Amino acid sequence: MNDKPRVLLLNGSPHAEGCTYTALCEVKKTLEENGVQAEILQVGQMDVRGCIACGQCGKLGRCVFDDVVNQIAEKFARCDGLVVGSPVYYASANATLTAVLDRLFYSSRCDKTMKVGAAVVSCRRGGASAAFDQLNKYFTLSGMPVCSSQYWNSIHGNTAAEARQDKEGMQTMRALGRNMAFLIHSIRLGREQLGLPEKEKRVWTNFI
Repeated sequence: MNDKPRVLLLNGSPHAEGCTYTALCEVKKTLEENGVQAEILQVGQMDVRGCIACGQCGKLGRCVFDDVVNQIAEKFARCDGLVVGSPVYYASANATLTAVLDRLFYSSRCDKTMKVGAAVVSCRRGGASAAFDQLNKYFTLSGMPVCSSQYWNSIHGNTAAEARQDKEGMQTMRALGRNMAFLIHSIRLGREQLGLPEKEKRVWTNFI
């Protein structure tokens, strides 16, 4: 692969240039410094409904609600990694971002295996680790390696200016960007030389 790897960063905050955006910008800058194209997509202010489990995506190959989720799915299919960023509301991710991710991961039919995933959360004070755990579950359900940093990927502050004063948090974002770039480059080399891991036919077990 001679083309540059790509990472899509989703800003789940309704504040387009708030704390979450500040953290994602630091990750984006570091990715680009390490040879990875990066794009931030603002979704937190959009009117996105949740999944209704209609099953139409299995027939259509996309979500039946033709909105930003299907647009993200096209970008997701072409990227090597995904970063999802959210503010913390009641120790969980933003509801709009959760709706986007529920539908994106359920309806998109691209092979997510070995795309690198990372979650970034911002909070005024507490609840970051709970929201961080919630977001990482999308990756671990999809065969996506989860990228870590030097600490949980969180930043603290009530405004963007305060977030920039969180020196440890900003450093954590830079470490995340470097680690993610390294993982993506390494996986690309591994895919070229070894291919992707063998997959078994999926087994579904329903307990009732």
